[in-house]
Amino acid sequence: MKRPTITARRSGLLSTLRWRTRITLWLAALAAGVVVAGFAKLAELALALFGELTSGKPWLAFLLSPLVGMSTVWLTRRSFPGAQGSGIPQVIAATRLAAQGKAIQQLVSLRIAFGKVSLGAFALIGGFSSGREGPSVQVAASILHAAHKLLPNTRALRASDLILAGGAAGVAAAFNTPLAGIVFAVEELGRRLETRTSGVLVSTIILSGLVAIALLGNYNYFGHVRDGRSDQSLLLPVIAAGMACGVFGGLFSRLMLLPMNFRKHALWRWRETHPILFAGSCGVLVALTGFISDGVSYGSGYTITAQVVAGQLELPWYAAPSRFVATLASYYSGIPGGIFAPSLAIGAAIGSPLTSLLGIGDGIPAFIALCMAGFLAAVTQAPITAAIIVMEMIDGHGMVISLMAVTLIAKAIASRISPELYQQLALGFLPSPQQDPAQQQPPRTP
Repeated sequence: MKRPTITARRSGLLSTLRWRTRITLWLAALAAGVVVAGFAKLAELALALFGELTSGKPWLAFLLSPLVGMSTVWLTRRSFPGAQGSGIPQVIAATRLAAQGKAIQQLVSLRIAFGKVSLGAFALIGGFSSGREGPSVQVAASILHAAHKLLPNTRALRASDLILAGGAAGVAAAFNTPLAGIVFAVEELGRRLETRTSGVLVSTIILSGLVAIALLGNYNYFGHVRDGRSDQSLLLPVIAAGMACGVFGGLFSRLMLLPMNFRKHALWRWRETHPILFAGSCGVLVALTGFISDGVSYGSGYTITAQVVAGQLELPWYAAPSRFVATLASYYSGIPGGIFAPSLAIGAAIGSPLTSLLGIGDGIPAFIALCMAGFLAAVTQAPITAAIIVMEMIDGHGMVISLMAVTLIAKAIASRISPELYQQLALGFLPSPQQDPAQQQPPRTP
């Protein structure tokens, strides 16, 4: 009997290693989808619990929000450092450090993923204006990074590639928007798409998305929006939405960067030395804002935004500033929570009163969608991602040109007011040249 040649044995071994690598990655992608879907359910339960506790007792928020805020920040700093804030800046920083072969365990890990999910959901019991989409990026990236250590050959794929793929899968599973996940990876996380990465990226997104669909259903967050008007009639709404959202989104982004840009200011020094008390103060501000606005600023804003997009509700003028303030206070507090969902809610709140001022009687849901995309693009300065996220969330493929136009206008205006938010925040998680990366600790503030 003829024995197999050395070349044949090597070929068989390589084939086995490839399949073991694929199976490991696919299982990790499935796990990421399950965790992100579970995070979505936990967030819904937390928001529902806050609504039940404060129903008929609006004063209870003045106790609940500070206590939950202080408890969340205390637990985050004590047991889950690195889980604070959105999570997207951490993933960007981890991608850069991993590509350089530096330590990233303080930015992406299973410990951080657990803290992000549990404490991110817990913070919503306090009515904080935060979302789960940004945190889902860090959660999925952490799971894929953990899978890198289980690969039969860790050199087959770079750790930075798996972090990038995990972050994209987190967006796709959280929003049920697979195309947006791919675009987000290219536009925001990695700023590139290499041949060796693309297959991992796409397969991870598909598997995570399928799991999310299986567990949560194939849905569109804000229903189906159609706008049959001509491009000429859309010109004024697109310009108005782009300009308004560009100005307010750029201002919002600039305010988000205040703790980083003005570290020596007395307020931020006090936050550094008394983070728990500062979180409690932010909780009081969140409760006060919600009380004054009759509750429209509490939570992620999905429920109210869905009603606005469906044309079932017209928000008052104070909805946008109240959500604006509540989201900033929630972010400043240091809780684990993102700004994607609140940004969409702010955009909808900006658009609702403008429909009357601009005399938009027909196509109000479409105009609201334009404002949502515009504000998200202005804050993140990722116009293509913002346009595609909103397009997939409203099943509005016929609006793609209008959405792209409004996001590009908003981004152009916002970039004059503030630098790129996530890229700037990521710098706070990168070690200084004099600091040993192996001993890198995440900043105490988000």
